[in-house]
Amino acid sequence: MIKRKKGSCTTILVGKDATIDGSTLIARNEDGAGPLDPQRFVVVNPNEQPKHYKAVLSPVEMDLPDNPLRYTSTPEADLSSGIWAAAGINANNVAMTATETITTNSRILGVDPLTKDGLGEEDFVVITLPYINSAREGVKRLGALLEKYGTYETNGICFSDKDEVWYFESIAGHHWAAIRIPDDAYVVAPNRFNIAEFDFNSDDTMFAADLPELIEKYHLNPDRDQVNLRHIFGSATIKDTRYNNPRAWYGQKYFNPEFDTDPFDQDLPFICRTDKKISIEDVKFVLSSHYQNTVYDAYGSLGTAEEKKLLRPIGINRNQELHILQIRNDVPAEIAGIHWLAFGPNTFNAVVPFYANVTDTPENYKNTTTELNPNNIYWLTNIMALIGDSNFDLYEDEENIFEQNTVAACRHLQIEADQAHKSHADIQAYLGDINNQMADLYQKNANTLLGQMLAFGEPKMNLKFQLHD
Repeated sequence: MIKRKKGSCTTILVGKDATIDGSTLIARNEDGAGPLDPQRFVVVNPNEQPKHYKAVLSPVEMDLPDNPLRYTSTPEADLSSGIWAAAGINANNVAMTATETITTNSRILGVDPLTKDGLGEEDFVVITLPYINSAREGVKRLGALLEKYGTYETNGICFSDKDEVWYFESIAGHHWAAIRIPDDAYVVAPNRFNIAEFDFNSDDTMFAADLPELIEKYHLNPDRDQVNLRHIFGSATIKDTRYNNPRAWYGQKYFNPEFDTDPFDQDLPFICRTDKKISIEDVKFVLSSHYQNTVYDAYGSLGTAEEKKLLRPIGINRNQELHILQIRNDVPAEIAGIHWLAFGPNTFNAVVPFYANVTDTPENYKNTTTELNPNNIYWLTNIMALIGDSNFDLYEDEENIFEQNTVAACRHLQIEADQAHKSHADIQAYLGDINNQMADLYQKNANTLLGQMLAFGEPKMNLKFQLHD
């Protein structure tokens, strides 16, 4: 029997008119079933892309199209369960993240059972991202693949290009629906079916061709006067109130403090708008959050012991990597794609703005080993997170300084590279060198932080003795 692993992620999407700089953003925490699932950051060049794809966790095999595009990705270090490419940006500046594991209900599963021999999270990026020229093309290709092969799990998948952001949800075995996120809107999506109001006649929606008839034929819609896909296909369980809804609630309250909602609300909005323009730093904060300044913060001082453990935080020990895929509109296409990346638990890491138009990635991000090696950024960050968790109040200020200084220094390198790239004959080589500088900078700053943590923490060890004690 094949043992399938299931992640538990959090996704944020932002349209181009809602961001601070006019770029599109799709972002996700890749959360494993447990801690320590080592990740790598690589570029897959066209000659490295397989012509025939064979899944590991199912019997699916397929021939892939000719002429694949180059793309970045964050695969597993241990490939025994498949590639799990997770997210990336291709050579045409189309971004994809897959997947956000989502819930469904017994009504639709009775109509269209999951397909045990179908596709899953392991497969989606590799068989989709290298073959699409726009976000809409990504939705159409993935939809066709799901209809043909089926799936053994339900997932949310995101696509973006410089103009559009799309959110795609698989519905049971062979059905799906997708919606374009309005340019002036954002979405915070946890591990439940997320799409709410849906217009089958809109140019900004796509879906399996027979989905409207399926809903009608099998009496799936519980509402009298609307089509709300979350109500039709999703869940509203007690687990949702403690595991899923709180993450959407906290992210929405961060962007819209005026929202009068609570973490147990089963009908939190899907598409939201805020007067504030959203930055990379905002997205990183939300994806790292543990309900700061509420009674539910595991590190906080406001709640009881029971309240601190009541809700599943967004930043968690199972964070394996965080990516923010940015397609910029204020720069030339050859430098528009930025694969922001952080490894390990988000409480003690920082995102780095790696250029996607490269043919290789930095060694300390690319060559992650399956066993501990503090020279790998993945392992170094996990070490910092474990020590930091032991006394968060002691280390929090130093972590905040590390994160701000690291991102600021990387942004400065990026600004200089944006201005200088046209003077270099081999732009990809130049951007690769800038990426290496950013990776080295991160490692230097992280080692400095780790040294500070040791200096602060070791005097407080229980195993100590002084003559004047």
